[in-house]
Amino acid sequence: MEAMVLKFVDAVRAAGLRVSTVEVMDCLNHLSLVDVLDEGQFATVLRSSFAKSYPERLRFDQLYHLFFHELRERLEPTSEPLADHAEALRQALVDAEPERAELGPIADFLVARPEAYLRLITNLSNPEPAQAAMGDQFGAGLSGIGPRLSVLMALDRVSPLLKAFLEENRHQIPYDLRRALEDEIRRRLSTARRLLLRVDQPLGRGPVEPRAAVADVYGDLGNTPFANLSPREMRRMSDTIATLVRKLRDSASRRFAARARGVPDLRGTLRAAMRTQGTPIVLKFRHKPQRKARILALCDVSSSVWSYARFTLTMLYALQDCFGRVRSFVFVDEPVEVTHHFDDHEVAQALQLVLKSPEITFEASTDYGRMLRLFESRHMDAVDKKTTVIIIGDGRTNYRDPAPTVLAEIRSHARRVLWLNPESSPFWHTGDSEMRTYEPLCNEVRPCQNLNQLAAFFHELVL
Repeated sequence: MEAMVLKFVDAVRAAGLRVSTVEVMDCLNHLSLVDVLDEGQFATVLRSSFAKSYPERLRFDQLYHLFFHELRERLEPTSEPLADHAEALRQALVDAEPERAELGPIADFLVARPEAYLRLITNLSNPEPAQAAMGDQFGAGLSGIGPRLSVLMALDRVSPLLKAFLEENRHQIPYDLRRALEDEIRRRLSTARRLLLRVDQPLGRGPVEPRAAVADVYGDLGNTPFANLSPREMRRMSDTIATLVRKLRDSASRRFAARARGVPDLRGTLRAAMRTQGTPIVLKFRHKPQRKARILALCDVSSSVWSYARFTLTMLYALQDCFGRVRSFVFVDEPVEVTHHFDDHEVAQALQLVLKSPEITFEASTDYGRMLRLFESRHMDAVDKKTTVIIIGDGRTNYRDPAPTVLAEIRSHARRVLWLNPESSPFWHTGDSEMRTYEPLCNEVRPCQNLNQLAAFFHELVL
């Protein structure tokens, strides 16, 4: 706990708040008197110790959210590959393109020193007076477009620089360690992009109204990205999803009951009316059972996407009686069917079995193209005109062939192809993402980062 608070103090100081050593010592003493597992008490102690004015409180609240929520994923360099080669990698990134000043904070962030990157992105929300005036004149957020674009371009340069570093040191770093290091850096790059995407209100300008475009059905929990949920929030999320599933089932049952009588039969009605010369007219209906969609899910289970896929799979199987059939395939670089796990076990236990499956090569690099080609050769008979194919993944192929013709073939066989992407749409055309290629080949592509977006998708899918 003390080490985490001191790390947070470094981030607060890097962002411009004045925090003395005495204030840090007082904060640690006060924390010993409260329940640190109660986030309300924990945050109050830190805020009262470090924020000494209203503008500082606004800055503190933003930094607290970034550090303890957005950066909840492990940033400590405990893994051996990163710990052993962190400094060499950081120096290689900085030296590769010294004209890009943003690469320094990004390199520090990738080796578990997030202070400089936090300062960089918080300053984007607090433009200089001239920039702020331009933003007020031409619209909120305009003043931060240039700096954000510059940081985004620097983030896109990291992947090729990382590959060059690993290639240059292939004799010093064993193959397994290179793969582990590459996966770790890719995960942290994803976190860095997510932090950059957040468009916070400028600090010190007072509260602003929430954006109406974002549905706030489940409050803060509904808008929290799945990857950032704490264990306590995960339990709340499970209860909320159970409630949502019951509502969707009830709505679907009413829908099926309402349509059980079929659609009006004009010819049958006129024939029946001839017996009574049209007085009275008795409506006749064509009885046609409501067709339930067959679902085939292709889920990316790499570390950066699994938190999203697990909740989607949970809802698919909880709502299975609303569908004719659900078949699930998971992949990193090749498809593995896991339907039998969900048929034989409860959803939670099935998800654990999926994570422990020896058939899934979790250590491999994500390769959508190879997965699609193998799916076509092995499982294409599972797709027909009654099947809705749902792909869950970020579409990042590590610069490998995306195999778009295979996805086009799957679409030609399926009823429709829907893609749920855990990344926000501005990142779909950056770096190694092939969403620019896949998007035109799908019937619908939508971001799905939190419960509100997932609930909206299933509401439309079921109803």
